[in-house]
Amino acid sequence: MLNSCSSRLSLVMVFLSPLSAFGPQVIAEQRPNILFVTVDDMNSDSVGVFGCSLPNTTPAIDAFAESSLKFLHAHVQVGNCMPSRNVMFSGLFPHTNRVEGFYQIKDPHYPVLCQLMQQAGYYSAIRGKVTHSTPYHPFPWDAELIAEDGSMFAPKDVASYYTSTKAGIAASRKANKPFFLSINISDPHKPFWGQGAETDRPSRVFTATEVPVPGYLVDTPAVRDELALYYSTVRRADDCFGNVMRALNESGLQDQTIVIFLSDHGMPLPFAKTQLYHHSTHTPFLIRWPGVTMPGSTNRSEMISCIDVLPTLLDVIGEESPDHLQGSSFLPLLHGHSQPQREFVFKEYNQNSGGACHPIRAVQSKRYLYLWNPWSDGQRIFRSATQGTVTYKQMQQLAKTDPAVAARLELLDHRVPEEFYEISTDPDALNNLIDSPQHQQVIEEFRAALQSWMQSTEDHALDAYRQRSDAQAVSDYVDRMQQKSDKRRSLKRNGRPGRPVGKADNLISLKLPQSAVAGQPLRVTVTYQLPKALETQQLHVTLKDAANKRVSRQIVSVTGSGSASLEFDVPNSAAKNVSVAAFVGVDYSANLQHVTQRIPLADP
Repeated sequence: MLNSCSSRLSLVMVFLSPLSAFGPQVIAEQRPNILFVTVDDMNSDSVGVFGCSLPNTTPAIDAFAESSLKFLHAHVQVGNCMPSRNVMFSGLFPHTNRVEGFYQIKDPHYPVLCQLMQQAGYYSAIRGKVTHSTPYHPFPWDAELIAEDGSMFAPKDVASYYTSTKAGIAASRKANKPFFLSINISDPHKPFWGQGAETDRPSRVFTATEVPVPGYLVDTPAVRDELALYYSTVRRADDCFGNVMRALNESGLQDQTIVIFLSDHGMPLPFAKTQLYHHSTHTPFLIRWPGVTMPGSTNRSEMISCIDVLPTLLDVIGEESPDHLQGSSFLPLLHGHSQPQREFVFKEYNQNSGGACHPIRAVQSKRYLYLWNPWSDGQRIFRSATQGTVTYKQMQQLAKTDPAVAARLELLDHRVPEEFYEISTDPDALNNLIDSPQHQQVIEEFRAALQSWMQSTEDHALDAYRQRSDAQAVSDYVDRMQQKSDKRRSLKRNGRPGRPVGKADNLISLKLPQSAVAGQPLRVTVTYQLPKALETQQLHVTLKDAANKRVSRQIVSVTGSGSASLEFDVPNSAAKNVSVAAFVGVDYSANLQHVTQRIPLADP
């Protein structure tokens, strides 16, 4: 079933037919369809054909790769969802399109991909990640793909990806238009399989003993347990992708359709999601254009990034790109040609879903990665959803007695102002070469490249970067960014732009023990009952100390009715009492309900 764009967004698929050359000479009657498929929070090296050491994580994606062109050096621009997806659909960096975090831009003043496709005669529809894929919601897609009874599909319902893709194709046929369908698979975003309300079992469940542990994480039984859930959820994402492709194949349009597959950023664990390290942004980019791309081929030489997606697709269908775009088409690469000026990818991060600003800028080549962390002053602590993971808590525990883990945790929490890694030999970014004498010349080249990019794109961080040796000037810049974020959130709290509709007092409730014990785990249960209209929401649960300061936070996705059981470590230093706060919504300023409850401390 389809809902109109006035109240829903639609998954967009576009099918592309083969072209004899790669210029913009395509006439409308020859334009192919495009199916744009993303997964949520998946590392590139979790995919079999991109080097996963765990067999059978992604059989459907691997089978698709056999008929596709694979890019080994593809990156997204940002390590978190909404900013990353808006780069893809706007062709602009976050500091230009203004979607630097998880908030809406009601006056974008620039067209986005679904609009440009509509102008070119395409039927554009979307499934999943609706509010994260465009500057504001609702956005004028032709349709959002929803269930026949008018309800939203559960985001991790495997079978529904077949149903929604099939419905999108049928709607485009009825409209007598080629289609651009954006199908966004919610896995392997947390909660992982077995953690949330979703019951769909992956076609393969992996065990803790068989999963690989990335070099940037610690290898403990608890971490392996979490990774086993992650890889099992990767397999469920692959199951969803298989259903999307089944719907396409059954339509008979597979030879007239361009299919693009990628991930929006890295896995939701430390040193991946919400960062700009190699594994944060390296994406498994596959494209199949029947009659044009070589089946089973690999581009090993050029770098591409997701800011290039919009101009490339416009080039493919023969439409001119708007002059303001900051990406560039890589259409020649699809035809097997080389393309100069692709030695760097520029990346940026600004803030988390809660509005905490920790700006980062980065430039990466196939060999090196340079990062600048203006927020890093030895005092500020990086805040992100990965702090609620078992893996992060394990690092905290081990750091008490293991100096090596303590050093890694210190880097994760506080970072250093500059980092430089030889990614070709150190993809896990374990050896910071910023002070290496033999690398100073290339470091200066990367600094110059970053500053030139910041200047050409009018990055608001440029002046701070020019003054990066002045700690106070840099700190002042970060403070200004945080103040801007706080003001935006304050306006929303006061009922002006962005305040959610349907604020209620019966969506969530807390079930807590009568007391907590310092130094011991605390089990928190949150029951929820969300009406269908609210779709999937983020449930934020925070443990606070007696001074009302945050100790730790966990974020899970919830849909419909059920309960979420979470475990927090009460710090040994806790005195008198602790409190648990929970809210449901994208962030606190847009929360639908907020509850809090204080718990006294008991003797151990």
